[in-house]
Amino acid sequence: MAIARVLLLVGGVGGAKLAHGLAQILPPGALTAVVNTGDDFWHYGLRVCPDMDTVMYTLGGIVDPINGWGVRDDTTHTLDALRRYGEQPWFRLGDQDIATHLLRTQAIRRGESLTSITRRLSGALSIQQTILPMTDAEVATIVDTEEYGELAFQEYFVRHRWQPRVKAIRFAGAESAFVTAAVADAFKAADVIVIAPSNPWLSIAPILSVPGMRDLLLDRRVPSAALTPIIRGAAVKGPTAKIMGELGYEITPLAVAQFYHGLIDCFIYDSGDPPPQISDVRTVGMDALMRSEPDRVRLAGEILDWIGAIL
Repeated sequence: MAIARVLLLVGGVGGAKLAHGLAQILPPGALTAVVNTGDDFWHYGLRVCPDMDTVMYTLGGIVDPINGWGVRDDTTHTLDALRRYGEQPWFRLGDQDIATHLLRTQAIRRGESLTSITRRLSGALSIQQTILPMTDAEVATIVDTEEYGELAFQEYFVRHRWQPRVKAIRFAGAESAFVTAAVADAFKAADVIVIAPSNPWLSIAPILSVPGMRDLLLDRRVPSAALTPIIRGAAVKGPTAKIMGELGYEITPLAVAQFYHGLIDCFIYDSGDPPPQISDVRTVGMDALMRSEPDRVRLAGEILDWIGAIL
């Protein structure tokens, strides 16, 4: 099977790495990344879209290679100035990063959609693949914790460094959100749909919470695959394993595959883990850890080659 167009559901650093790998081996315009916006929030009057910007900076070649987010060699003079006024900034905003938020906020105030804004900002960074927000509506991931009750996502993730114990997660505003025409068209045009190795509960579930999104996956006429973010009982980065345990899941690739059951035909786990057995889903083990940029390209190529060979 020839794969010409790939649709990637993505959120966070790990997903951005796979997006970058796919972008290196696909022709311009062949990759569309539908990105989680559940962790977007208003901060100091600016609309901040962390996952969107991580994907955009990564594909644009300007991401901080140490953190995997933010802009390379950015400074924080603005935060230093805020401290001079007695503020205690808890969310890192680099000075170059603030330029992105300023332009985005200005455009939102003019009534421009997030889809249109992202297209323009991506174009300015000479990105040749397509980045789409999961919806143009505001959806907020809310984490219910034992220690503090409900916390907005960034309060949980950054301010409290994802240490509070999670009881439940909900997506405020999802009921009135909508699938954009651009996202619907991307599903129709895709030859394969891939769910990135992002946190299923914090990064992918918000995307799936948008009314109509699950239907697009259920009604697909092309193969759909997911990658595990769990390798040998741990998450490569972030709170995935911790949250799985707190929500009562086993911390295994199988639990991830079961979370996506019905939405995928194929599942990629790390070859160092036991093969997960799940009905109606083909599985394969690969070296799923993206330690370097060549690893991203290798893994992206192996995924597409495997899917193309079996379907």
